[in-house]
Amino acid sequence: MKKVRVGDTDICYEILGTGPPLVMIMGLTANIDWWSPQLIDDLANRYRVLIFDNRGSGRTEAPPGEFTIKQFADDTAGLIEAVGIKKANVLGVSMGGMIAQELAINHPRKVDKLILCATNCGGKESIYPPREILMKLVDRGGTTREVFERVLSLMFPQDWLDSNRDFLDAFFQRYIRAPATEENALRQFVATARFQTYERLPKIKAPTLVMTGKKDVLIPPENSRIIASRIPGAKLVEFEDAGHGFIYQCREKFLSVLEEFLSETKNTFRE
Repeated sequence: MKKVRVGDTDICYEILGTGPPLVMIMGLTANIDWWSPQLIDDLANRYRVLIFDNRGSGRTEAPPGEFTIKQFADDTAGLIEAVGIKKANVLGVSMGGMIAQELAINHPRKVDKLILCATNCGGKESIYPPREILMKLVDRGGTTREVFERVLSLMFPQDWLDSNRDFLDAFFQRYIRAPATEENALRQFVATARFQTYERLPKIKAPTLVMTGKKDVLIPPENSRIIASRIPGAKLVEFEDAGHGFIYQCREKFLSVLEEFLSETKNTFRE
């Protein structure tokens, strides 16, 4: 992993593989370590993959002050430029999908194709989970393992969790490497609560793929339908029996859908 100065912080990042650039943006409190190594290896066989820690996550510093999703998007744009990428396919998961929306709106010439996974557009137009789900998400009490188990119970259906313990045990070892502090976790959560793009989504010019799990309890699938309906020409794909973590749960199908989308016409920017 390397670090590069972007604005007021040093962003930790890693680049793997060769080919068309693919920038991947992680979600709330998550960092480079949260990506499945097998998923990244598969993608690095086809693309030049840029993964990184958002400010306040993992090994990226968090200067004083509130966080905003636009700020995260500006960080991402600065990182893309700092590593010598002019334009890239951009994939965002959960909060990363919010960041990707702001990136596509505010820095359109840096985005070739846009992939939004398990995310929403914020504001009163979004569909939010029940209060008990949100309380479970922000609950940092107990041991690190207990916090991890609570997070996973929001990401995956219970039957999948029960039958994939080896994957989850390996995930836990990555989860504990560089966890976000409680202060930074709260700053990121507040940023997501204040985020909204509904009115601005029609401004997105990049060809867009929106994906969701039909059993996502954290960001209900209705949100992806809303986003897809607001972005001109957007394609919507829903994964049956999958939760918020469908990129792990349905890895092979996810990769197939992603590859089909990215292999379409290359000259994609619409004036």
